[in-house]
Parts: sequence; C-alpha cells; structure tokens
Amino acid sequence: MSETVQPDGPVPPAPYACIPAGSRGRLVAEAESPTRSCFQRDRDRIVHSGAFRKLKYKTQVFVYHEGDYYRTRLTHSLEVAQIARSISRVLGLNEDLAEAVALAHDLGHTPFGHAGEDALNACMEPYGGFSHNDQTLRILTRLERRYADFDGLNLTWETLEGVVKHNGPLLPPPPGTDLPVTIRAFRAVWDLELGTNPGAEAQVAALADDIAYNNHDIDDGLRAGLFSVDEVAELPMLGPIVREVCDRHPGLERSRLIHETVRRLIDRMVGDLLAETRRRLADLRPASAAEVRAAPHMVVAFSEPMLADQRPLRAFLKQRMYRHYRVNREMSKCKRVVRALFELFMAEPNCLPTQWQAELEAQNGAAGGDPAVRARLVADYIAGMTDRFALAEYARLFDMDAKT
Repeated sequence: MSETVQPDGPVPPAPYACIPAGSRGRLVAEAESPTRSCFQRDRDRIVHSGAFRKLKYKTQVFVYHEGDYYRTRLTHSLEVAQIARSISRVLGLNEDLAEAVALAHDLGHTPFGHAGEDALNACMEPYGGFSHNDQTLRILTRLERRYADFDGLNLTWETLEGVVKHNGPLLPPPPGTDLPVTIRAFRAVWDLELGTNPGAEAQVAALADDIAYNNHDIDDGLRAGLFSVDEVAELPMLGPIVREVCDRHPGLERSRLIHETVRRLIDRMVGDLLAETRRRLADLRPASAAEVRAAPHMVVAFSEPMLADQRPLRAFLKQRMYRHYRVNREMSKCKRVVRALFELFMAEPNCLPTQWQAELEAQNGAAGGDPAVRARLVADYIAGMTDRFALAEYARLFDMDAKT
C-alpha cells in the first residue's frame, strides 16, 4: 500500500494515541512483562488462544470444504490486522493495540459465518439472543480457560473496550433493544464506557475490517465464478481501476488482473481513509486518547465520496455473492445443522460431552435449573465449533452409521 510507505523512519506516537504507560490495566492485576508492552502481551495472548486457532476452519463466505483458496475467519483476521497496523503506523497510533483488536474482533463467530450466527440467534431469541460481538467478550473474559489465576485472557481495558466498541458506542441501545447479555453483565464488573467512541486504534481496526472484507469478497467471488471482471467493472469504485490496469497491462491473464485490481482498490481506500482522518484530526486537534473518545463523531473515517462509492459495491456483493443460489444452498444446509444441534442439546443435554455436562450441572445448581442457563451453555458449545467439527457432530448425532 503506497500510502503507508515511510522512507524517513517510524512516525512518533501521536498525542491522541493509546500508550502502554497510560493503560487502565487489567481486571486481575499482574506483574508487567519485562520484554513486551501490555498491548503486545494482549496481542500474543489472543494469537495463542484456542478460539483464534479455530478461526482456521470457520467460514468467511465459503464453507471450508468448498476449496482451500477462499478466505476463512483466520485469514480474514490476519488481513485486517495487516491493514490496521499499516494505517496505525502512518497516523502515529499504537500498532500493537490496533493489531490486538483486529485479531480478536471475529473470535466470537459461529461456524458457517453469518448464516450460523443468524440460526443461533433465532434459537437463542427466548434467552437473550446471540451476537458474535457479545460472544467475543465471553471468550475473552470467561470461556478461554488457560491461566491459573483467572478465566479468560485478562486483557487490558483498552483492548476489551476496542473489541466491544470498535463499531461505535453501544449506549443508548436502539429503541426496543437492550445491551447483549455478556456486555451488560461485564459492565457491572468493569465499566468500558459504552456511551463513548472507542479509541482511535479500535476505529482503525473497524475500518480495516471494512476494507478487507469488501476487497477480498470481490477477490473470492471472482475466483469462484459468481460474477465476472466485466460485471464489477461497471461499479463506480472498480471501473476506473480495471480500465487503468488493462490499459497499462494489455492482455494480462485473468488471475493477475484480479489481484492487481484488488490491491489497487485497497490502496485507494486506505489513501482515502488517511486523508479524511487527517482532516478530522486537524479540525478536532485532540490532545489525548480521552479526547478522541469524547469527540462528537468518529475521527477515523472515509470521505463522503468514498462512502457513496462503497454503497453500490456492497449492494452488488449482497445480491451477486451473499445471495447467490450456490451460497444460499450451502448456508441453508448450515442453518439446519445449527438448529438441529441446538434443539437436540436443549432436549437431551446428556448428549453433550462430559466436561460440558459437568459445567451445566455446576451452573444449573447455582441457578436452580434455569433453562436460560442451559441455552447459553449450549450456545457457547455450538459457537465454539469449527465448520468441520459442527458437520461431524451433526453426523455423529443424526447418522445411524456414523461413529460416536
């Protein structure tokens, strides 16, 4: 990305960056690492978590068995982290914090992508619903059980705040809704200031996510044959780039044309974000990370023309990729798998693995057999599955010839 090249060396920390020395710390106090900053330590804990490893076999758009080339949640998260680091470096923000938020932001996704999330949310509707952002906080604060002194990863306040609020303030919630269950419960333990903006690093991670999935869904969709280069060349954002590449490299083979188009589009989106963000920072002149959080709007943003150009691109992807009959057929099957697993485990919890049965007994003993407790535990079990584990578990439970 040409906008991120720094021939004169690293940019000094901006006054509005989140700095390790100013961190609000961890919920459970720990001695600082002698070799890593607190945000580097957060990043490393995320990378070494079980939930992060599982992203390798969790769907982005295509289910894992459809091909090894397509993005998974893991490769998507790595691409988001790369873009977030590059942008943060140019803006003088804390790269390690931006990377930690980027790497953690999808940990709570179910198997089978948004189709799996939609199915599990429908199953959980009587019990407080399900959202991957809320589930990410559950993983980071409860479900990862690796350390002797605490559940979760015991991340810093800034990383948890960035993950929970990376898309913006959560308070007040939309009319007729409430905060997700885990976020609401955690708020009583540690205030993440849900009514304010996130720090600039989390804002960068959120828009790096937009840049990554828009561009890489184009790449995957083209390579899967869901639409053609000629069709995407009709879009405002892509048409000039395709023509530019074809004029400069006549007769370029299709795979190189796709890659060259996508990488140039990433570069232009990053360049627009940097220009608009610098303009907003110049207007606001924040002197601290606290002033970024208190600002009346996000400081990291795309320009209005870029936002206008993204709308037809997203509409195109929604119609031609996410609603393509080939994708819909797979997602329909995946939803049925999630629903069937949930219904069976709710009706017959003795079919859960032994350690999950023990956890359910412990929780139900404290809650007096509340069905919502069982539902949340079943949701935790299903959400933690990879695509291939969910399919194998479905076969074990519903195929009489499958080994249990």
